[in-house]
Amino acid sequence: MMHQFTPSHWDLLIKNAYIFDGSGAQPFHGDVAIRGGRINSIGSDLPVDVAREVIDAKGQWLMPGLLDIHTHFDLEVEVDPRLPEAVRHGTTTVVMSNCSLGVCFGKQCPPEFPEQSPIVDCFTRVENMPKRLLTHLVDKVVTWNDTETYLQHFEKMPLGPNVVAMVPHSMLRIEAMGLEESLSRLPSNEEIVAMCTLLRKALDQGFVGFSSDGLPLHYMANDPHRNAKIPAQYATTTEVGALAEVVREYNRIWQTTPNPESPLMILQTLLLTSGRLYGKPLRMTATAAMDININPHGAKAILGLSRFLNSSLMRGHFVFQALSAPFAVYADGITSPLMEEKPSLRELNAIDIEDREGRKRLLNDPDYIKRFRKDWMKGKSGFNLARLRRKLKLEATTFTRELDDMLIDHAPVSSWKGQNLGDVYRRLKQFQSGGATEVCSDDQERQAFESFQNPTKDDADFMLHLLRQYDRNIRWVIITANQRPDVLKELVFHEQTLPGFNDSGAHFRNMAYYDGNLRTLKMAAQDSIELVALAVKRLTRYPAELFGLDTGSLEIGAQADLVLINPEALLQYDSEANLQMTYRDELMTEQMVNRSDGVVPCVIIAGKIAWQNNAFSENFGRERFGSMLTARDDRTVNEPSENKKEPQAA
Repeated sequence: MMHQFTPSHWDLLIKNAYIFDGSGAQPFHGDVAIRGGRINSIGSDLPVDVAREVIDAKGQWLMPGLLDIHTHFDLEVEVDPRLPEAVRHGTTTVVMSNCSLGVCFGKQCPPEFPEQSPIVDCFTRVENMPKRLLTHLVDKVVTWNDTETYLQHFEKMPLGPNVVAMVPHSMLRIEAMGLEESLSRLPSNEEIVAMCTLLRKALDQGFVGFSSDGLPLHYMANDPHRNAKIPAQYATTTEVGALAEVVREYNRIWQTTPNPESPLMILQTLLLTSGRLYGKPLRMTATAAMDININPHGAKAILGLSRFLNSSLMRGHFVFQALSAPFAVYADGITSPLMEEKPSLRELNAIDIEDREGRKRLLNDPDYIKRFRKDWMKGKSGFNLARLRRKLKLEATTFTRELDDMLIDHAPVSSWKGQNLGDVYRRLKQFQSGGATEVCSDDQERQAFESFQNPTKDDADFMLHLLRQYDRNIRWVIITANQRPDVLKELVFHEQTLPGFNDSGAHFRNMAYYDGNLRTLKMAAQDSIELVALAVKRLTRYPAELFGLDTGSLEIGAQADLVLINPEALLQYDSEANLQMTYRDELMTEQMVNRSDGVVPCVIIAGKIAWQNNAFSENFGRERFGSMLTARDDRTVNEPSENKKEPQAA
């Protein structure tokens, strides 16, 4: 084909790249030219003299910008629209408003209690976010009152990546029923109709779908609701069914987090995807396909359930989200999402982060000590069903309460860093049994051991003392899932899953999977170039199709959201070694982040270079790069083919 070129015909030309186009096809060497924010030409030996800027990508992989399909950036984007921790890892599109939480309805403060903000109440504990940040956001940043003005306010923001919003169930309930009512009673038929009307209006405006939540760890943060779960968890079957029919009609996506404590409820929720039962499939994605340590057979059950839902019998359109890494969760003392699993631990977690004295009073209360001991020691002793379930690894938990699994990140006793709590506990017991002081690592540890009650009865007493003595100053980490590399790889690349349960933008000090997409690419790169091509598709075109988005492909006419990857640096990348804490002024707190510098040489969003040579461009954060992506109107599209092996959009 002949081209007629003019001076400065292209804004940017990428030369000599190894190109993955997102289709899953084999990569090829070539050049890509960009003009007006879109891909203008793809070929070989494209002329450099008609391009304003040229990047030599020899030895690098070029692919569509990566999607992060499970984030909680709804609040962070308001104070730092760059979303730098996503972009630096090659992510150019983020899907927000997962797990029934979002801010699209505005403040929603009850008129009679203007200080009771649902945003603060819902996000603080569920996503482990600082209450002072959330309060600041509600008071100073949130200026819209409905879904339409919420979408419109993004038009003036200097966004970094593209952002995608869903309608969050908890906030939808609050909008239709009020905060207090959404937690305390069943909805009336009129209120269910109101929810459906609000949802329909939002989908007309371009919201890509709906998110719900059933995870029993998600609680409100403020009095008088501190012991209540978030509103979505009080939804009735009638309510859920009515909302599902609206999403089904629009052929949009439903994201859910099922209740793992109720297999029957899981099945009831996920069967909503069935075209056999409901006449038309409902696009549905759920968290999460993980290999839980406490239940080594769970991964096979997850994949089996997904196969059943997508079978010719059920005719579903369903996919589990998979985390591309061992599931490491950090805790500052008691502050961890895992601590919501047991009632007594939940009592401690419910106390505001800044209220150390409140935690100390509770930890010294004799009645509370009994409750704590009962929960901590459940299944660890005696002859009972709980002990049997623990031995058989059938406990309904992700937090084992095993001290040997809890690795100390830092503590006032400096020698404890890098040790597990079990080792410390055993030395303490040896010290208290009259062992020589030589069992202590140093004088600092000896002084710490002398402060314990002697004798320390068991590991429950040991943990109680640590929490009284050090509160949030002892930091530890536990890996609860995905420790078997072969099973992890199977989950990430299985036809019934998509990678992406990263929880980006939440749990600031508890976890950091901003580099989840890179971890997926690294797993593939260690295998074969064919698996890399599939990985690129699963991180770009597949999720874009599932969420109904016009992105995720590298073809002429597509928006130029592109990423360059250095394959040699990718293979050498060690995510755990690159974890660090950094203070974010915008978030008013320290945040645990990843650093993959060198792995991603360049990130291009809408044709503009956002990240290059380990630095953000000068205009990044000053001008608009990404945009709010809205959904295509797919109401007339047919259901997916039953014999397709890979997840695909309807």
